[in-house]
Amino acid sequence: MREITFITHPQLLSHDTGPDHPEGPQRLIAIRERLKKGLLAGHLKEIWPQKADWKWLQSGHDEAYLFRFEESALSGRSYLHHPDNQICYDSYDAALLAAGSGITAVDLLESGEAELAFCCVRPPGHHAERALALGFCFLNNVVITARYWQEAYQQRRVAIIDWDAHHGNGIQSAFFNDPSVLYISLHEHPLFSFPGSGYAEETGEASGEGTTINIPLPPATGDSEVLEVLAGQVSSALARFRPERLIVAAGFDGHSLDDMSGLDYSTGCFRQIGERTATWAAEYCGGKVVTFLEGGYQLEALAAGVEAYLTGLACLPTLPGDGSNR
Repeated sequence: MREITFITHPQLLSHDTGPDHPEGPQRLIAIRERLKKGLLAGHLKEIWPQKADWKWLQSGHDEAYLFRFEESALSGRSYLHHPDNQICYDSYDAALLAAGSGITAVDLLESGEAELAFCCVRPPGHHAERALALGFCFLNNVVITARYWQEAYQQRRVAIIDWDAHHGNGIQSAFFNDPSVLYISLHEHPLFSFPGSGYAEETGEASGEGTTINIPLPPATGDSEVLEVLAGQVSSALARFRPERLIVAAGFDGHSLDDMSGLDYSTGCFRQIGERTATWAAEYCGGKVVTFLEGGYQLEALAAGVEAYLTGLACLPTLPGDGSNR
């Protein structure tokens, strides 16, 4: 049984997206309340991150874009690039903390002070492009963390596994021609799902050919199908690449109760994903893995899914009744 470093910050709640927006502060509140009262309560170590430094922000984003994001928030604009991307005065600072959570996690893992880190943060990041906010995302937390791990600690081969229900277009575009980063995304088929990218034939280009792996899933895909993909195609890809470090983009919007996708995962499926992730991390990365919260908008399913995933990751006993409960 391993301790989970739970990285979050009260200021993340100040990113105000309005009363009807699905990506609201209640997401983090629901997760925290569930974890603090459940079986994981005695196995969590809460840490507050520092804001990401400018150098590392630029590893994922253009300088002009970063200035525009900051100016848009501080000047009182209500969104950036698209009305879906709601912002307020505090949104830029919250995004800096979300991006900095990965840097904090890496420092703790590399110093031996932590082994597993869960970044319970918002705004999410995997849709953010180098110069474009998209899908509630402004800074690409995963991209910034991967670059930091590579440059600050010379961990050159980083694998990213993204099982949010939506394709992580921003992560893909950052590493599409980079052979040092393996990006694997399992998501609802782009014919049926935002953002319309992530076809199987998108496999990278130039020297990065083959290090992008997209696994689009048809609507109604359930536990058995996704777990079979993880055991087969994903495990084989990791065995070929042999990563030194592992990052997970964890979206819980594939749950059957979440209407943001047509996928049909149970709560228990996330526990099994956590168990398999722990196995991969032990085999290739000395047990070290950083997980970022991405999507998940049905609050009960989100909180239960996070608890189940972290239970599997920490190798705790099965939660009572979690097997295939919806």
